[in-house]
Amino acid sequence: MAGTKEIKTHIESVRETRKITNAMYLIASTKLRKARQELDNTRPYFNALQSEIKRIFRTAGDVDSHYFSGDEEPGREGTWGCLVITADKGLAGAYNQNAIREAMRLREQQPDMKLFVVGEYGRRFFAQRNIPIEHSFLYTAQNPTMARAREISALLLDGYDRGEMQKIFIVYTDMAGAMSFQARSTRLLPFRRTHFYEPEREARPLPEAPVREPFEFLPDASTVLNTMMPSYVSGFIYSALIDSFCCEQEARMTAMDSANQNAESLLGELSLQFNRVRQAAITQEITEVSAGARAQRS
Repeated sequence: MAGTKEIKTHIESVRETRKITNAMYLIASTKLRKARQELDNTRPYFNALQSEIKRIFRTAGDVDSHYFSGDEEPGREGTWGCLVITADKGLAGAYNQNAIREAMRLREQQPDMKLFVVGEYGRRFFAQRNIPIEHSFLYTAQNPTMARAREISALLLDGYDRGEMQKIFIVYTDMAGAMSFQARSTRLLPFRRTHFYEPEREARPLPEAPVREPFEFLPDASTVLNTMMPSYVSGFIYSALIDSFCCEQEARMTAMDSANQNAESLLGELSLQFNRVRQAAITQEITEVSAGARAQRS
């Protein structure tokens, strides 16, 4: 059985670890609030952009663009691109593992896939398994910005426009609720036309005004639509970066909260063990003193 000194050292170690986990919990909660605020500040612009794309399809139904396709896609079984968003470090529960698992599932469906990775965790995972990475964005995943989203979007759109990739997917973690999230893979390009034909996909505070006068597109509707798409793709990627970052902080808060609770439970057990060992030592000392006194009287 461990002595009082070893138990006391263990208690101090658990207390120091609890201080670290509690600090990480507070930091994650602060980052989460900030990221949600940034997403709320930029979301209205991209919602309006999506509404304008819907309006183009409603007013010019015959518009053609290589950024869009129907649900049936013959001839698009070539090279795929996949943007995988992970964190820079662990200590976030199963956040990274779920995103990696979803990316590997997608790679099994199409082995001819080019990987674009955000986050140090994903880079190390694929490098350790000798899985080639087409491009690794070396900046941190801890600070998603619109400028970085545009950089990612420009690289992906360049490969798509040149025909190097027939489809582009994005693997990120989406917040399904206030305290729940799940890793998902979404086809980024080409967009499905039905996504913009169904207005119920987007919760709007007010219904859209009906189109009373025909719109004029200069030089044509396809050019206008193709000009809008890079901004929309950038907004989609930025939203995925922010969602993943929020989920990472949420997962880290949950993990650190569990660590704090485990530390409290462990401290209770160690304190009880320490008291028992100290009580046994005191009892043994009293017994030895009493035995020595009896021996001296004898």
